[in-house]
Amino acid sequence: AGTTEDHIKYSWNYALLLAEGPSQRALVPSPLYQAMRAGKLVRFEEITRCPPEIQDVLISLMSDKQLMVPELGDDARLFAQRGFNIIATANLRDRGVHEMSSALKRRFNFETVRPIRDHQFEVDLVMAQLARELAGSEAPVNVPRDVVSLLVTTFQELRAGQTQEGTAIKGLDAVMSTAEAVNVAYAAALQARHFNGGELTPREIAGQLQGVVLKDSADDAKRVRHYFDTVVRERARRDAQWKSFHDAARALWQ
Repeated sequence: AGTTEDHIKYSWNYALLLAEGPSQRALVPSPLYQAMRAGKLVRFEEITRCPPEIQDVLISLMSDKQLMVPELGDDARLFAQRGFNIIATANLRDRGVHEMSSALKRRFNFETVRPIRDHQFEVDLVMAQLARELAGSEAPVNVPRDVVSLLVTTFQELRAGQTQEGTAIKGLDAVMSTAEAVNVAYAAALQARHFNGGELTPREIAGQLQGVVLKDSADDAKRVRHYFDTVVRERARRDAQWKSFHDAARALWQ
């Protein structure tokens, strides 16, 4: 929301600008400027949160593949090298924040990435990403697959508004994305590393889940409590992992 035209194109080191005048040394290139110069891809995050008049700065850059810096005189024109392109991202729930103009839409190809429905694939993905995160933190943690499976099941059901058994439940306003599941698993793993002897359990998952469901809507807390009081409680009667999950949630969320 705070992005300006300078952030997209370029800005200046004003100390050098005053001392030497406009020059390549005084110019501060934006990520997009650097991508054009090097022939690289540049990612524009959450483009629909950016005001329309700032979004439309991209139109000429994408059409002409060149960027003008009038202050530089003979070196005023930067031509994009082969390989330059822009990947912009936006969440489907944010579509109404700042709709992209028709002119800008015509310059993009659109690819919609739907939430993952394949349970085993999402578990594999969370396990793989979690292993990468933990490797970088040098924090050895035992991560049982069935605990990650429990986390993914919870995310998928609250995201879809339906249990694996086909029972309808109230979905959340919060975006229960796979990336968010990885964040929850990582935070829970670090908690287990420091406070539970390095063994990830449903107790840590229940604690870290609070940060996901309580940040967007007050109604989400009620819906999650209902989910634990009905779906999770029923599973807790048959499965020790779900019982640990249920007991931890009751202790934390009363």
